[in-house]
Amino acid sequence: QVQLVESGGGLVMPGGSLRLSCAATGFTFSSSWIHWLRQAPAKGLEWVGTINTSGGTTYKHYLEERITITRDNAKNTAYLQISGLKPEDTATYYCSTDHIGTNKGEGTQVTVSS
Repeated sequence: QVQLVESGGGLVMPGGSLRLSCAATGFTFSSSWIHWLRQAPAKGLEWVGTINTSGGTTYKHYLEERITITRDNAKNTAYLQISGLKPEDTATYYCSTDHIGTNKGEGTQVTVSS
């Protein structure tokens, strides 16, 4: 059974950085692409970026200068590093094994505010 647990969110001041984690169990992590998504208050789920099995990444075009997705197959964990945080980055962040969030976890809340 696929299980994904996101963590690492919190309250951050504008301009700050965070590294979010996605811990995976129940499937062969090293063989799976991992997708990060987010959902801002009163908005729909938005794809943020993807890392493939070889470590190659693709990002939402307007975020690509501020985000980095990595993975550690030995730890069955993927990461989303966000820098230069803005209030509009406030959202619940999820990881999933597909780009629409079919099996996303409960998410981790990121709030950007001064």
